[in-house]
Amino acid sequence: MTAPRIEPGGLEELGLVNWLLCRVLSRAAGVRDARLFSTLGRQRGLFRAWLRFAGRLMPGGTLSRHEAELVILRVAHLRQCAYEFDHHLRLGRRVGVGPEQVERLLAGPTDPGWSDRHRALLAAVDALVTTKNIGDPEWAALSSHYSEPQRIELCMLVGHYELLATTIATLRIDRDF
Repeated sequence: MTAPRIEPGGLEELGLVNWLLCRVLSRAAGVRDARLFSTLGRQRGLFRAWLRFAGRLMPGGTLSRHEAELVILRVAHLRQCAYEFDHHLRLGRRVGVGPEQVERLLAGPTDPGWSDRHRALLAAVDALVTTKNIGDPEWAALSSHYSEPQRIELCMLVGHYELLATTIATLRIDRDF
């Protein structure tokens, strides 16, 4: 494992507000220190703005928590982001993403176990990650199951977790255990 380029911060580096936020978020994640938060928290104002934005996507979005976790796990898998995958595997379990669904997620949207709705969702995720766009046939399939606000949110959710995967890889943030 390569050493982090920026170490997770403590109280001094994060400031009281960010340190407290990191403690709460780590507890909610079920880990001692959620390193993503204690690293990003070193950029104090941006961290709090990012948390508000991220919270509006998940858990406060229009997609169900279950579907949001499917999306995030698929992005993490496609981007080979172990940190993101580990973190959202724990969160996904809480909202019903079981081992069978995780296996299907790894196989992709063509796995026969998916409903038409989830197949359309995951095909859109794959398209966004691999081509940075959703083709007309995939968009039509997505449109038959998801509202306009949900489709906008999906694009932003995928983009957000791509941003995080890039940041995690670049800063070499260690996985939480």
